[in-house]
Amino acid sequence: MADIPVYMVVNLTVTDADEYRRYEKGFFRFLKKYGGSFVTLDDNPIALEGVSPREGRMIIFSFPSEQAGRDWYADEEYQALSEYRRAGTKLEFLTMVRGMQPRG
Repeated sequence: MADIPVYMVVNLTVTDADEYRRYEKGFFRFLKKYGGSFVTLDDNPIALEGVSPREGRMIIFSFPSEQAGRDWYADEEYQALSEYRRAGTKLEFLTMVRGMQPRG
């Protein structure tokens, strides 16, 4: 069975731009280390139906497999870097969403 990609969906509000910037500067190194891809970010998402997204930034990035996503999150150096994100934001959620099996 082929690996199925996963998508990380994040909602946060930046409360300390300097701390968050320290996180951003190191983030892409870890994304690349685990084969991840940055999809997008939006500071003003639009809800077409249902409850509006929480205030703040919505971020989406992906990894080639669930294991890669779990390894990224469990990386001790990444967790150390994440302390800057924790200090500089109010995180609503960081959620892993599994992709679908190819239909054929």
